[in-house]
Amino acid sequence: MTTDTATDVFERHRPVLLGVAYRMLGRVADAEDVVQEAWLRWSGADRGDVREPRGYLVRVTTRLAIDRLRQIKARGETYVGPWLPEPYVTDFGDTVQDTAERAVLADSVSLAVLVVLESLSPLERAVFVLREAFGFPHHEIAAMLDRGEPAIRQLAARARRHVEERRPRYEVDPAQRRDLTERFLAAAAGGDLEALMALLAPDVRLVGDSGGKARAPLRELRTADKVGRFLLGAARKGIADLSLRFLELNGGPAALALSGDEPDSVFQVDVADGRIQAVYVIRNPDKLRSLATV
Repeated sequence: MTTDTATDVFERHRPVLLGVAYRMLGRVADAEDVVQEAWLRWSGADRGDVREPRGYLVRVTTRLAIDRLRQIKARGETYVGPWLPEPYVTDFGDTVQDTAERAVLADSVSLAVLVVLESLSPLERAVFVLREAFGFPHHEIAAMLDRGEPAIRQLAARARRHVEERRPRYEVDPAQRRDLTERFLAAAAGGDLEALMALLAPDVRLVGDSGGKARAPLRELRTADKVGRFLLGAARKGIADLSLRFLELNGGPAALALSGDEPDSVFQVDVADGRIQAVYVIRNPDKLRSLATV
């Protein structure tokens, strides 16, 4: 296999590798670092015996991601306020033709699911991602992780049960989410509490991630009254030279608020029964840096 061919093979599989690494880590920069390390391993490996490059590359990437996740957990990093994953631009394009597969991939990268995955062990998270998001059979996952297949089946069942018990149940109709997002932002910007309350479920929750580096609630807000009044108060303070851009983040429509040319905030909502059930606000500038060139 020539160097050019090796590069072509790697680039063909890069979206899958980045998808695996991001779901494992919830951090774009860490995921990109892992994929870059996977490239170095691939480019320096003896590829003569590699029959399935995709499986080989996913195995390398997964193991590197597990190592990185264990390092992060071992450091015991403290985070100021609620934690949300770094926003991840999702555009499956022509790489995923099947509508059902698109839905699975979008769900597996949603903010709500990634928050739940944070509570899994690195090995459980790897098995869940490979099995539930990318559909690898148990025996292939066992080979990737150097574990017996019965052990992998147990890990998969435990991880799935854990996620199913904790994940919120939301609808995934992107058109409805986009419509409610637009109406939600218009009501907040216009100071219309009545219109805002009509969009919010009574037990709606707002999760704001600032990392202590921007204005955002330091704990989760619950109930339509608290969430609505907070949003109107935040809107009154305003963002200098505000503009909004809609894009797909983490498998669903989201609004990127820009102050001039700089990303200021990301807003995304989860919807069920025609009303907003959850509002996610990401304001940590470290997590918005990758959106500056979107």
